[in-house]
Amino acid sequence: MCCCMTETEALCHQNNSEGRQIKRRNVYGSVVLGFLLIALSPSFSSAWYDETHIAIAKAAGYYKWFNACGADMAKLKAGNIEGHNHYVNNPKRTLVTPEMVLAQVGKYNRVDHEGHFYGAIIASLHNYIKEKRKGKYGEYHLAFCAHYVGDLSQPIHNTPYNLFNRRNHKSIDGIVNDKILENLDRIKIYSITIDSEESLAKEIARRANPSMNLGYKIEAENRLLTREEASTQISHSASVFRAVLEYLK
Repeated sequence: MCCCMTETEALCHQNNSEGRQIKRRNVYGSVVLGFLLIALSPSFSSAWYDETHIAIAKAAGYYKWFNACGADMAKLKAGNIEGHNHYVNNPKRTLVTPEMVLAQVGKYNRVDHEGHFYGAIIASLHNYIKEKRKGKYGEYHLAFCAHYVGDLSQPIHNTPYNLFNRRNHKSIDGIVNDKILENLDRIKIYSITIDSEESLAKEIARRANPSMNLGYKIEAENRLLTREEASTQISHSASVFRAVLEYLK
């Protein structure tokens, strides 16, 4: 029996082989692209670890403090729709103003690669108030608000997701996480008065600018936050959220 392939058979074999190689290259390319998108997308980064977010809410006096990390859990299923509520990309170090904050409110739960968590604080509060007025359970919206207020004090959630940010994000997220719930006295609450949406927008801007500046500072010095800096930062978030809770009363 002759084991030689005909010219037609050889051509088919070659085409099949080339097809498999192209398919493998396409699959490999898709995998690489996927990893790059994950690595470069700010929406995949968290802000503070769970215990830190929970500690901020608990120190503020929120009775549902244990829900404060829920917004990060939501990113697993909601992806960019939720992820873009957690940061603001500010590559030009633009001064954050109340007007900028209010302009972001309508972007809540939308895909927006510039990020809009300043507006997400107010938008989630809107949803809470709206649900409560309908006689519905609105606490999850308030828990989202607590989380976004916590994000406000994470310096590099106010700066671009560049190489420095990617390299150091996890380390900064966890800088005071260890035993923070057993040491709530690290979190200092100071008096803030919020009596309107406009005053909340002013307070968000007032806290966002120092956070952004600190983010750029540690990047310029190529270092992590100190524990003292981180404790001061989360104290700002806890104080703002305490004021939000007082406003809701």
